[in-house]
Amino acid sequence: MDQRIIDLYDRFTHGQIGRRDFMERLAALAGSVAAASALLPLLSNDYARAAVVAEDDPRLDISTASYLSGGKNVSGLLVRAKRVDTKRPAVLVIHENRGLNPHIKDITRRLALEGYLAFGVDLLSVDGGTPADEDKAREMIAALDRPATLARAVDAVAFLARHEASTGSVGAVGFCWGGGMVNLLAEASPELKAGVAYYGAQPPLDKVPDIKAALLLQYAGLDARINEGIPAYEDALKKAGKDYTIYVYEGANHAFNNDTGPTRYDPQAAALAWSRTGAFLAKHLGAPPPVET
Repeated sequence: MDQRIIDLYDRFTHGQIGRRDFMERLAALAGSVAAASALLPLLSNDYARAAVVAEDDPRLDISTASYLSGGKNVSGLLVRAKRVDTKRPAVLVIHENRGLNPHIKDITRRLALEGYLAFGVDLLSVDGGTPADEDKAREMIAALDRPATLARAVDAVAFLARHEASTGSVGAVGFCWGGGMVNLLAEASPELKAGVAYYGAQPPLDKVPDIKAALLLQYAGLDARINEGIPAYEDALKKAGKDYTIYVYEGANHAFNNDTGPTRYDPQAAALAWSRTGAFLAKHLGAPPPVET
């Protein structure tokens, strides 16, 4: 697909242009309104694909869990292997700006199958939860109070560190908006040991000296909007002596890991990034015990 169309969609999904403007520009690039309408399903996520690990996988204990933050209940999807007498390192999964959708729930189940106590937090749960309408979810994300939301993520780390099934070692993996949250969480949480940020916005540079967690930063080569912040961020991390690793996946688009989006998904980049994520988490959290088949 024309890279200009992919870039236009990226601007739309990140709130830089509205839907009407997006459709008008898409029609201009596609050649007609009809052609634009035909392209739209190819750009949108297809959540029928979001079941790499089945929702009823017999190896997993899957439930809804919640914790208190600022006097409010924050909920999410808690997934672990059914063998409950084994403690596991924990991983917080932070969603994109679409909320805790089927894809992020599937990512949470994938991490649980790798042996982690995985918690896909719904940071929209304090406002009624992630809606099915993605446009509405993006609006809700944009309206969130950033300090309060970060505090809820910090409390999610604490919740996992103290969970009866946890070893106390907690990492976080975030995608897009959630990747940006991981960058912020690395400074804000005293208990986070490792953070993996997929194509996430960089934090304020004056916060970098206070980063405590080791970081794995994974970027898409074609993601100009996010990548313009890499040099300054890397320079600040280097000067502050932080434990970080950066990978840029050349030829990949923003959201390359999201296999429900056929236009931007890059299976080779996704597989390599996922393998690096697993190795990084095992190094910093401790290797998880296997899941019995």
